[in-house]
Amino acid sequence: MRLTAEGRFRPDLLARLNMWRFRLPALRERREDIEANLIYELARAERELAAQVGFNTDARDLYLRFARDPATLWPGNFRDFGSSIRRLCTLAPRGRITRAMVEEEIEGLREGWQGADADDDYRLLADILGDAAAAIDPFDRVQLSEVVRTCRRSSSLSDAGRQLFSVSRKQRKTTNDADRLRKYLQRFGLEWATLIG
Repeated sequence: MRLTAEGRFRPDLLARLNMWRFRLPALRERREDIEANLIYELARAERELAAQVGFNTDARDLYLRFARDPATLWPGNFRDFGSSIRRLCTLAPRGRITRAMVEEEIEGLREGWQGADADDDYRLLADILGDAAAAIDPFDRVQLSEVVRTCRRSSSLSDAGRQLFSVSRKQRKTTNDADRLRKYLQRFGLEWATLIG
């Protein structure tokens, strides 16, 4: 639906494909299933690698604490989780996953996820601003990216302004959200037509 709102997917095709909707909860919403999935992924890796693999107790405890932590969002869902376990199993010397291996894996996952989020925002802005996107501070990059996404989902500059300033507009005497958004975009040399074109 997001692609349709952005004009990148045909609405008539979505209507044909969208007869049934199923919401599968993400891994981060089912943390109670993580240990069962860990057992499943270990067994699958053993079959595929034709080798017995297991965690040292302290390594397993550390991995489960990380995997269940609310701060661990698993943006790639089960693919991230399964790939992580598969990496650990493949690289385990003599079939034992150690605490040091788990610490390295956790660090690698966090770095990868952080880089992926930043890259999406940067790519979005680079498509619009070209090389000038590199001169935007990371803080502004996140905010401007969200503004661009909201503009692309909106039917007009006013509609985008109402969405972006919905909370603060109640506290102001004037509610010209379109003008406020226009001024914000001008700070980066952007115009509404540039974003939706």
